[in-house]
Amino acid sequence: MASVPASANIKSKPPEIKEFEFGPWKMTTCKSHILASEGEHRKKSDCEHIKNVVAPFDWTFTTNYKGTILQSKANASLKVSDTTEQINLDKLRRREPIHFYDDVLLFEDELSDNGTSIMNVKVRVMPSCFFILMRLFCRVDGVLIRVNDTRIYHEAGENYMLREFSSREEKTSNIPTAAHTDPNEVSRYLQLIGQSWERLEFHQETSNS
Repeated sequence: MASVPASANIKSKPPEIKEFEFGPWKMTTCKSHILASEGEHRKKSDCEHIKNVVAPFDWTFTTNYKGTILQSKANASLKVSDTTEQINLDKLRRREPIHFYDDVLLFEDELSDNGTSIMNVKVRVMPSCFFILMRLFCRVDGVLIRVNDTRIYHEAGENYMLREFSSREEKTSNIPTAAHTDPNEVSRYLQLIGQSWERLEFHQETSNS
């Protein structure tokens, strides 16, 4: 079994073949399994020693998850549609008493000492609205930094919520080192990869009787 040196640079070209054992499990990798310097994270099967790729995976745990919509009542539904309406950031910046706040960690991993991948949800409830931020922060040392944000906003008195999703990333070589560990600071250096806006409207179905 080969071991991974603690000082290994993830951008450097690894040997053609390596085997890793995790208890009863054995994993064989070839040169294209680890992130390349360009930041590609797809596991490729172009190595002649790999005959079958059973379950390729993204070992950075990157996800575009935006939340799960649950219908709790038989006569109520939530209609989801695209919109051009965006969250009013000026309203969020207004000073208001906070009735409830929480920061929930969903998962965190150090990527075998090659960086970090962390996803958390922050919830803030004020008299006039509530705001939810779900953020994936992924840093692969010497390769890239990625931030996926999902924001959900509801204003009191309205019958809908707004959900915004954005995905940003950039090579670490283009980002000041001091910003590498701060998700809020690093976001302004990242390039926008994808973005969407949705309206989640509460709809009460009328009875036929």
